[in-house]
Amino acid sequence: MTTTQKTLQTVVTAADDKKALNIIALDMREVSGVMDNLVVMEAMNARQIDAIVDNITEAVKKNGDSIHGVEGAGADGWVLIDLIDTVINVMTHDMRLTYGLEKLWHDAPEVAIDAWIAE
Repeated sequence: MTTTQKTLQTVVTAADDKKALNIIALDMREVSGVMDNLVVMEAMNARQIDAIVDNITEAVKKNGDSIHGVEGAGADGWVLIDLIDTVINVMTHDMRLTYGLEKLWHDAPEVAIDAWIAE
């Protein structure tokens, strides 16, 4: 498992631990010169967004990875976490529909993450 894959697994597992919904990861290597993976997930409300973001950032730091930046706030309905190679978007369902990141990056293949999500 590569370092980027390990980071992705850490992110997905941490998000799932806080009950993030509809988590997807896209392999951006062939369609973006900026990142390797794009992760998009939903939360029910601002409080859950903040809990997911906190859990992801703690897990990533514990894993030895650095966080380049965190933008937005749960109260705004969308938080972006930039890990350089992996960019994570935690958003409400309405924000996800409004911005349609998956549609924007429709050429990027999905990464299989089901094994990292609890049943």
